[in-house]
Amino acid sequence: MKKTVVINVVGLTRGLIGAHTPNIQAFLEKGKSTLITPVLPAVTCSAQATYLTGKWPSEHGIVGNGWYFKEECEVKFWRQSNKLIQGEKLWDKLKKIDHNFTCANMFWWYNMYSTADFGVTPRPNYLADGRKIPDIYSVPANLRDTLQTELGTFPLFNFWGPKTSIKSSQWIADATIKTDKLHDPTLALVYLPHLDYNLQRYGNSSDKIPQDLREIDEVVKGLIEYYTAQNAGIVLLSEYGITDVHRPVHLNRILRKEGWLSIRVERGLEVLDAGTSSAFAVADHQIAHVYLNDASLKLKVKKLLENTEGVAKVLVDEEITKANLEHQRSGDLVVIADQHSWFTYYYWLDDAKAPDFARMVDIHKKPGYDPVEMLTDPKDPFVMPKVLWKLAKKKMGFRTVLDIIPIDASLIKGSHGSVPESKDDYPILISNNKQLVPEELIEATKVFDVLEKHLTEGK
Repeated sequence: MKKTVVINVVGLTRGLIGAHTPNIQAFLEKGKSTLITPVLPAVTCSAQATYLTGKWPSEHGIVGNGWYFKEECEVKFWRQSNKLIQGEKLWDKLKKIDHNFTCANMFWWYNMYSTADFGVTPRPNYLADGRKIPDIYSVPANLRDTLQTELGTFPLFNFWGPKTSIKSSQWIADATIKTDKLHDPTLALVYLPHLDYNLQRYGNSSDKIPQDLREIDEVVKGLIEYYTAQNAGIVLLSEYGITDVHRPVHLNRILRKEGWLSIRVERGLEVLDAGTSSAFAVADHQIAHVYLNDASLKLKVKKLLENTEGVAKVLVDEEITKANLEHQRSGDLVVIADQHSWFTYYYWLDDAKAPDFARMVDIHKKPGYDPVEMLTDPKDPFVMPKVLWKLAKKKMGFRTVLDIIPIDASLIKGSHGSVPESKDDYPILISNNKQLVPEELIEATKVFDVLEKHLTEGK
């Protein structure tokens, strides 16, 4: 087997490669690239599962970054167990061919309880007093201590939330090199999320993006130089492209106004009760799964949402099958936003009744994806003193809520999930082995084949 590294530069597209990414540009010019038709939905978990199994979401079951767990009547996002991916992974197939083959998964998702030989993934400690302490989960377990002793604690708050920065991607890259030196895996999967942040916050035209590109380019440079010295096959790829948006669409509020959404009031605040709702939406960037507890409403819901500004398509029945999303985890309807819109999870009609987690970074309590977690209120000049005061109270042992996230979806200027209109916004695959990269454009399921060939046919 040919030693290979797959560097997942989240959000990288042909349109972003250029003057601000000289190292990626040089790698592209020396190697060969192809564009990838995005999987639907074009989101992290679905794309990664498709790349690693060569199957569609209808087969591997990862229909989004989260979905409605029907047996539990709960919406859950960002689960960790690899057993949720249904189907043989790339490393399982290659282990059957070569018993000496090993794989290191460095922050690709569903990274716990996997058959990969080595792995590292975020795993905070949630303390009884309400604090969230940065930490990681690793296989083998002592790799966690080795990495954090040498590199410092994983910078969780730079990985997600208002403080996101290049620090998390740099830490992951450094941890990848350290893990390679310790264990020499045949295949290393590396996740670098840095471009995901400001592209969603501010959009492609923001004057902040050139600096982000230069920062991630330096991180990629370090990995390319290290793995080139190891005579490894090197693949750069991405999961999706982020396009500019200006319209948030509140599907659950629309369903609520029809009387189809159930709400519980707890301490004067409103909580979505999915299990008793006739119809509700699980929003995930530009895609939403709509689940029905009353199947007779399907056509009514479809008509209502088709006539909603910002909605491009509403899929049902055979349309869901044709989109490769027919799976028991999928919604009864799948809603796709137009190119300039995205879907919020918001379901309350009065911000005063929004649940406490709405104003917090809390990826597990929210019944949908919330990119506004990357922002603080730009109209509040005292937000940082408030943050410092609340953190001080937590350190002193007082329970307090870090309610610093605005409830203003209009702040978000970039999104993904649907298939972009321009191929310049498609994800890209670049390799240092020209012979193993197909021409022009490949389906997302074919990434599996390209990666397999790098390992089995690479020279």
